[in-house]
Amino acid sequence: MSRQSISFTEPNDEWLKTQVKNKEYSSKSELVNDLIRQARNQQIQIDWIRAKLNKAEKSGFTNDSKESILAQSKSSLDG
Repeated sequence: MSRQSISFTEPNDEWLKTQVKNKEYSSKSELVNDLIRQARNQQIQIDWIRAKLNKAEKSGFTNDSKESILAQSKSSLDG
């Protein structure tokens, strides 16, 4: 595992310490890694939506209902 040295603003450092103190995480490192994982997963979802939008814009119209499109989107996001 790679070691890094990073600096936090006072409010962010206090928030991190509180999360560890409340036993939400065992360390600040664990918490930061979890936040990064969440951001990466969110980026995957954003990229998927962006790709779908680009494809839709290029393909024109669809015969799918709004409900069908929403169900497909939710299904894909749930993984």
